[in-house]
Amino acid sequence: MFGLLSFLSPLIGAERAHNWALVLLGLLGKIPGAKWFMRKLYAVEHSSLERDVFGIHFRNPVGMAAGFDRNGDIFKELGALGFGFVEIGTVTPEPQQGNPKPRVFRLDDDRAIMNRVGLSSKGLESVVANLRENNGEVVIGCNIGKNSTTAPEDAPHDYLRVFRNLYQYVDYFSVNVSYNTSFKQYVPRTRESIISILEPLFDFRRGQNQYRPILLKISPDLTDEDIDMMTDIMVDTPLDGIVATNGTVRHTGLKTEAQTMKRYGAGAVSGSPLTKRSVEVVRRIYKRSNGTYPIIGVGGIMTPADAKAMLDAGATLVQVYTGYVYNGPSFVGEICKHLRTS
Repeated sequence: MFGLLSFLSPLIGAERAHNWALVLLGLLGKIPGAKWFMRKLYAVEHSSLERDVFGIHFRNPVGMAAGFDRNGDIFKELGALGFGFVEIGTVTPEPQQGNPKPRVFRLDDDRAIMNRVGLSSKGLESVVANLRENNGEVVIGCNIGKNSTTAPEDAPHDYLRVFRNLYQYVDYFSVNVSYNTSFKQYVPRTRESIISILEPLFDFRRGQNQYRPILLKISPDLTDEDIDMMTDIMVDTPLDGIVATNGTVRHTGLKTEAQTMKRYGAGAVSGSPLTKRSVEVVRRIYKRSNGTYPIIGVGGIMTPADAKAMLDAGATLVQVYTGYVYNGPSFVGEICKHLRTS
């Protein structure tokens, strides 16, 4: 299925191929015994792969990054395919379409994907309806953001609304301050603006019986000084960790022809061009925080060796997306096997 859709992607468009994959995987998951068969076929289980991170037990350290299952439509099926956890989102309070299509492009020469989807979300109600069916088969994270029409000064309200309404349904939250696929989208860049978003979340969590870890998701395009600032925010507040990184809007050094990139326009690139920078960012965060905080390493993990390099740089867990698109459903199992033997 994945191989066929990858083959058809140049004909039907990368985003349509992705959406078809979600629909087909969802339909497959409804067949009795299908998820059991998927787990037998793809999942790799071993005690050496298990992790206990910020109070949560993960059956393996490989997760699906935010953006693949934006609305929590197929998290159970992804769990059956061997993922140790699935991060849904970005979830916004109200539904929004994101940017005009076409907005997702495969860069096969670079083993990369470029997208300018923005924040396409079905909104809270749809996500809650999906998550009500969660039976605890897979750890679920939720990447949260604000609606594009919400004024910057009202951003904390949007983040809190999503956080509050999904608190009982997910295992951890990732606060998205790295929007770089929609250049009209507000991006909090100062310590004060980021803390103004985080503090209401901390206040709400203090009043709950259950503890939900809160992480900050950051961009690879930050300067080293900005990365240090983000790390210091983690150390100085009740944050539980950082997710590093999102896609890059820098298009230098690509093998894809400049004429093709000009035709595609602006957008964030994920995949192989991001591998080196993502590892650098994770290593910098790890060193500055003295290795005392969990880091989810994501970006440019295209081979099992890339996943191992990310963990060696200081990541506690890793996430894949573009590597999964290019390598297919056996990719998670290949990473797990490599981690067992290396």
